[in-house]
Amino acid sequence: MDFFSILTMVGGLALFLYGMDVMGKGLAKLSGGKLERILEKMTSSSWKAVLLGAGVTAVIQSSSATTVMAVGFVNSGIMKLTQAVGIIMGANIGTTATSWILSLSGIESSSFFVRLLKPSSFAPVLAMAGVCLLMFSKKEKQQNAGLILTGFAILMSGMETMSGAMKPLADIPEFTGILTLFSQPVLGMLSGAVLTAVIQSSSASVGILQALCATGAVSFGTAVPIIMGQNIGTCVTAVLSGIGASKNAKRTALIHLYFNLIGTALFMTAFYLLHGLLDFEFLTMPAGAAGIAMVHSVFNITATAVLLPFSGMLVKLACLTIPESAEDPEKEQEEKLKILDVRFLETPGYAAEQARDAAVRMARISGQALARAVGLLDDYQEEELEKVFALEDRTDRYEDELGSYLVKLGSRDLSEKESYLVSTLLHCIGDFERISDHAVNVAQTARELHQKGTEFSRKAKEELRVFSDALLEIVKMAVDAFAEEDCEKATRIEPLEETIDRLNRKLKKRHVERLRTGECTIELGFALSDLTTDYERVSDHCSNIAIALLQSGTDGYEAHEYAAELRREDNPGFRKACEEYREKYVLPDFGPAGKKQRDT
Repeated sequence: MDFFSILTMVGGLALFLYGMDVMGKGLAKLSGGKLERILEKMTSSSWKAVLLGAGVTAVIQSSSATTVMAVGFVNSGIMKLTQAVGIIMGANIGTTATSWILSLSGIESSSFFVRLLKPSSFAPVLAMAGVCLLMFSKKEKQQNAGLILTGFAILMSGMETMSGAMKPLADIPEFTGILTLFSQPVLGMLSGAVLTAVIQSSSASVGILQALCATGAVSFGTAVPIIMGQNIGTCVTAVLSGIGASKNAKRTALIHLYFNLIGTALFMTAFYLLHGLLDFEFLTMPAGAAGIAMVHSVFNITATAVLLPFSGMLVKLACLTIPESAEDPEKEQEEKLKILDVRFLETPGYAAEQARDAAVRMARISGQALARAVGLLDDYQEEELEKVFALEDRTDRYEDELGSYLVKLGSRDLSEKESYLVSTLLHCIGDFERISDHAVNVAQTARELHQKGTEFSRKAKEELRVFSDALLEIVKMAVDAFAEEDCEKATRIEPLEETIDRLNRKLKKRHVERLRTGECTIELGFALSDLTTDYERVSDHCSNIAIALLQSGTDGYEAHEYAAELRREDNPGFRKACEEYREKYVLPDFGPAGKKQRDT
């Protein structure tokens, strides 16, 4: 084997690893976070979790990604520790699908149809189809499919190149001597664990072993310990992912490690005891790519079948390793924000959905803060005031966490839909945070009136009540439209905002008239002015949210241009909605005798 053969082997390895990475990314983008949503919601039983973990891993071709996702689920409070066990076990089974696909490279036959199954036959066709989709298709889903096909073709080509370059190694006595050392169980396991830990992919390390089998110098006696070690080495990714996470997330990573350690120990003990009794002759036989896939599958399926009934013991073992501490209950109060886990950034589609969920919670909190603050004007209670302040603090934390998370997410390779979602969320969270700030202003005004023992006149109270009703409706409408992504509701926000502007102008005009007649004091006038200003600004923020929702996915519009388009005189829907709200929210008119009348 000369220098150029080594270059060919290294080049094949590079193509193999790159193809696996490209294919995995294409699969993740095509799924758009849907697979992760399925994992999150459908883990009601252990066997169902195993099947889902296996299925998702077989699709995304990465047990490490599935396990890290499980760590993230537990860290975020989305999933219980006991639910994650089945997913981890299933991920180990699902990763064997890759080795079976790679085993196609070992097919030998003179039959035309059988030869078509060889990667060297169909990889060029897949590559051409993938490149055509990438170059000529404008649809994002088709481009992602092209990425998958191209990645798979590169992976298979790399496998063929690597296998071909390794074949001459069989004639080198020193190489076969090294392989003999690996037939010792401990050395074989260590070599497999180290290789997998370095490249952080059991699928890739098994593929390398399968390519090595092309030399004919790798026996089953050598391959079995290496495969066992590869299953241990793949735990490194999850363990690293657990660093800095919650205790339950660290326990999830430990369960993955314990499962593979215990499964390997049991399998190796039973296997070599039986070998001592029955003398397995096949251990001296050369291992092929299909044989490697078979050993890989048998081990993972057997380990899962044996250990799944004892999954509770694995959980207890992890909890004993990382025990509870006094500060845990307090930390659990932050679980709502833990859904913004950096681990999810590796699957941008799912991360975007998690960010949206967090933004919806923030929106509802800001709506609650304003509703409680407005309620203080009629019924002041110190406890309610403190709740408004606490809700505002929570929205501040949400904005900080969400803003940072969305900026990180924006730098990832997002689909067009995900990019629009991230942009909309960034626009809206600032408006929701400002709504909660205005809620605090309203609450402080209510406290000031209570402390001074003053109150608005009967006329001002009734007028303000109409104004408050309109404000609470527009805030609820904005929160619901945002949470439900309901553009129909969003279109009704702008007409109501215009009605609120009209109410604001009329309320201020009436206040000036009451000042002239001495019905209102200047001090109360300042308080009323503060309230109406806060009300009007809250409605402006609701308008901003509606416009962000309506213009999401459209190009060429700035916010003010979009609002102007909605308010055009020839927009009959807008004008009709405005008339409906004007009739609904009418300030009471008090005649000369003080009797309340309706003034349209």
